[in-house]
Amino acid sequence: MKQQVRLKYCITGMVLLFAAAQATAQDLHFSQFFNSPLTTNPANTGFIPDGNYRVGINYRNQWASVPVPYKTMSAFADFQLFRDRLEYGWVGVGGVILRDVAGSGNLSSTKVYGSVAYHQLLGQSSLLSLGFNVGSANKRVDLAKLTFGDQWNGKFFDSQLPTAEPITQSKVNYFDMQVGMNYAYFPTDNIYINGGLSVQHVNKPRESFYEGNNQIDRRYIGFLNAIIKLSDKVIANPAAYYSRQAGSRETVVGGNLAYNLSGDGTKQVFGGAYYRFDDAAVFLVGYEISRVRMMFSYDVTTSQLAASNGRRGAYEIGIIYTGLYPNRSFNSARRATLCPSF
Repeated sequence: MKQQVRLKYCITGMVLLFAAAQATAQDLHFSQFFNSPLTTNPANTGFIPDGNYRVGINYRNQWASVPVPYKTMSAFADFQLFRDRLEYGWVGVGGVILRDVAGSGNLSSTKVYGSVAYHQLLGQSSLLSLGFNVGSANKRVDLAKLTFGDQWNGKFFDSQLPTAEPITQSKVNYFDMQVGMNYAYFPTDNIYINGGLSVQHVNKPRESFYEGNNQIDRRYIGFLNAIIKLSDKVIANPAAYYSRQAGSRETVVGGNLAYNLSGDGTKQVFGGAYYRFDDAAVFLVGYEISRVRMMFSYDVTTSQLAASNGRRGAYEIGIIYTGLYPNRSFNSARRATLCPSF
């Protein structure tokens, strides 16, 4: 029994390392993609329908039933600039830090990006945004904590034995770049529709612990969301998300409802559900007070992995504060609150 457990841990570590070394490996992701705007699309930088700036953090713990689960963390901030100098647009600047740790070998990824976007009003009811970000990424693994198939001594895996695994380095650094565009349509005070497309890893950087010139494939992301004010008490937020990278695809559809607990909307509660095709059902609850929004979601595995993890997929926490600049003029105030609100 103990040998089977050790074998399970060993295989898990090898799979994680192999996945990190291959060009077809899937990027980090959040179920609450709408609460991670700068990683979803750099054109979201400064694209803040209900404010002028925001600061947020995200935390994801995946596969808690595995002895060493995946842990993904991020922090971001973005701001609107030149609101009063540009009559029909503004500039957004921001940055995001991503940190991911997985497996018994502490396979870790740290990424830091800075982003810029320009937002142009098209008449009184639509907005076009273009943006890009650049940054530095570091990925490393603790080889001393990993064992491989040729280190089996007949009783257990012995890390002291030599291995023929062709690993040439334990860390990788590379430059990365993303581009994206958004379009928003808001014909009335009660309807807001937004869609965007982005491409990550435009420069296809090399990322491998092995020999060769393995490159990260470009990742294509598209999303569509809406904010619909149904009444003075209820706002609906339907959304869809699609991502493709090499042979991996991710499709998410669903939405949430916001319920106004106070007359001015300073207190709200949220509830919703999303479905990630062939993977998981995501259930979400949240609360907002004084422009601080806190959301908790849980992924219930629906794929074949459910038999192994007991349907315990992941839990995720997102916290975002959205602020308004003081002493705004009428025009800048109009540009700051494009979406329906209580």
